[in-house]
Amino acid sequence: MAFFSTTIPKHRLKWVDAIVLIFVFAILYSVLNLGASMNVPFSLEEQSRIELDPSMLPYYAGRSLLRMFIAFGASLIFTLIYGYIAAKSQTAETVLIPLLDMLQSIPVLGFLSATIVAFIALFPGNLLGVELASIFAIFTGQAWNMTFSFYNSLKMIPKDLQEASNVLRMNWWQRFLKLELPFSMISLVWNSMMSFGGGWFFLAASEAISVLGQDIRLPGVGSYLATAIEAGEMQAIAYSIVTMILMITLVDQLFWRPLVVWSQKFKMELTESVDVPTSFVYNILYRSTLISLLMRILVTPLCNAIDRLLDRMALVTEKAARDLQRVSTSLIITKLIKVFLAVIILRFMYEPVYEAFMLVSSMDNSNLAEIIRLGLYTLGRVMIAVLLGALWTVPVGVWIGLNPRLAKVLQPIIQIAASFPANMMFPFITILFLKYQVNFEWGSIFLMMLGTQWYILFNVIAGTMSIPNDLHEAGAIFKLQGWQKWKTLILPSIFPYLITGIITASGGAWNASIVSEMVSWHDEQLVATGIGSFISNVTDQGDWGGIIWGITVMCVFVVLINRFLWRRLYQMAETKYHLE
Repeated sequence: MAFFSTTIPKHRLKWVDAIVLIFVFAILYSVLNLGASMNVPFSLEEQSRIELDPSMLPYYAGRSLLRMFIAFGASLIFTLIYGYIAAKSQTAETVLIPLLDMLQSIPVLGFLSATIVAFIALFPGNLLGVELASIFAIFTGQAWNMTFSFYNSLKMIPKDLQEASNVLRMNWWQRFLKLELPFSMISLVWNSMMSFGGGWFFLAASEAISVLGQDIRLPGVGSYLATAIEAGEMQAIAYSIVTMILMITLVDQLFWRPLVVWSQKFKMELTESVDVPTSFVYNILYRSTLISLLMRILVTPLCNAIDRLLDRMALVTEKAARDLQRVSTSLIITKLIKVFLAVIILRFMYEPVYEAFMLVSSMDNSNLAEIIRLGLYTLGRVMIAVLLGALWTVPVGVWIGLNPRLAKVLQPIIQIAASFPANMMFPFITILFLKYQVNFEWGSIFLMMLGTQWYILFNVIAGTMSIPNDLHEAGAIFKLQGWQKWKTLILPSIFPYLITGIITASGGAWNASIVSEMVSWHDEQLVATGIGSFISNVTDQGDWGGIIWGITVMCVFVVLINRFLWRRLYQMAETKYHLE
C-alpha cells in the first residue's frame, strides 16, 4: 500500500513544499518539547498550578493533543493485533469477543483512581506515571470500538477474495497487507474517527483526577476547564470550550479528512464514482515534490524492509504452526499448553477474585436481587436509546454517505458534535429538566443518547460510502427508487455496518448510564432508577461490594444481550448481507 505516488514529479520545489517543510518541522519540534514535559519530577504535595491565563491555552492544547494521539496510536496497535487474533482463531474468538463486550461495558472512570495508583507506583517521583494513567483512560475510550470494527470487517471479507488469496498461496502477512487491511480500511478510518472523538470525553475527565485524598491536575485543556469551573470564571470556561472546538476542527481537517479521502482508494468497485470526497491537505501532500521525495528515499525503502522482514517471519511461523499441528495430533501438546495457561491465569487471578467473592457474598440476598432488578431498568433505557438513535441516524447517515459533497460540508460539524464531551452539556440540560419538571426516568434516556448515537451514525455513513459504484449504477439501470431502493440496495449494503454501530452504541450506552442516571445542579439532584445510578452512588460511598456486584451484573447483561441478540443479527449480516 502506498500513501502517495512514489514517482518524483519533474517540476522543481515550489511554495507548497515550503509550507509542508515548515509544518513538518513545527510538528516535530512541538512533539519533542511537549514530550519532554511529560518526563519531569512529580510529587502529590508539590504540583504545578494550572494557570487560567488564556495565553497558556496553546500549550495546554498541545499537551492534550499529544495524549490523544499517543492513546490513538496504542489503540490502533491493540486493534490490529486483538481484532486479527479474534477473527482468525475460533478458540480465541470465543474468549476475546465476550471479553471485549465486558471491557467496553466496564465504567472506565469508576476504576481510574485505582489505575492511577498503579501507574504512579511504576514511575515513583515522575510525572510520567500520571501521564500514562491519563493516556490509559483515553485508550479505553478509543480502543474497544475500533477493535470491534476491525474484527467485523475481517469476518465480512468475501469468500471469493479469500479463495483467491489461497490460490495465490499468500502467507498470513501477505494476506493481511494486500487483502484484509485494505478491505477493512474505510470502516476502520470512520470508526477511528468516532473513537478519537469519544476519547475527548475521557481526556476532559482524566486530566483532573482525585486520588489518595488529593487532586492531580495534568497540564491540558481538561484541567484548565475543571480549574475554571472551580473558580467560577465564566470567561475562562468560554476560552476552554472555544479551544476544544478549535482543536477538534483542526484535527478533523488536518488529520481525519485526508485519511477519509485516502481510504476511498480501497473501495471495492469496477467503475469510478463521479463524486469523491476531497481534502485540501491531501491535495497539498499529493502534489508536494518534497513528500514524494521523502516517500521514495525514506518511507518506501523502510516499509519495504519491514515488509520483507515480516514476510520471512510469516513463512517461518506458518511452517512452525504446521509442524506443531502435525505433532499435536495426539492433542498432548495442545492440552499441556492450555493447562499451563490456565495455571498461570489462576495463579494471578485467584486472590483478587476470592476477595471480590467474599465482599459480594457478605451482601444480603435481597440486595443482590434488587441490583439485578435495577439492571433491567437500565436495560430498557439502553434499548430505547439505541432504537431512537437508529431511527434518525440511519436516514441521515445514508443521506450524507450518498452525497460526498454534503459529507464534505457536514463531516466537520458532525465530528465536532460527536467529539464534544457530552458531560459538559449535562448541567445545562439538568437546568432545563428542573425548570420544565421533566420526568427523569425518561429524561435520562436523552442524556444517554448524547454520547452514543454517533457510533451508529458514523458506521452508517461508512457503510453507505463503501457501497460500490457498480451497484449504484445497477440500481439506476433497474430504476430503483424510494423504498424499493432502500429494501434492495441500501439496507442490505449497510446492514453489517449498522449492526457494528448498534453493538458499540449499546456498549457506550451502558457505560454512559453511570453519569446519565444521576445528575445534579447546585442542591438539586435528579436520579433515575437503574444500575448506573446505583454504581455512581456506591462509588461515592466507597462500598466495594456494591461496586463489584453492580459492575458484574452490568457485564452479564451486556454479554447476554450481545450473545443472544446483537450476535445473531451480526451472524445474519455475515451470512446473508455481504458482498461476494
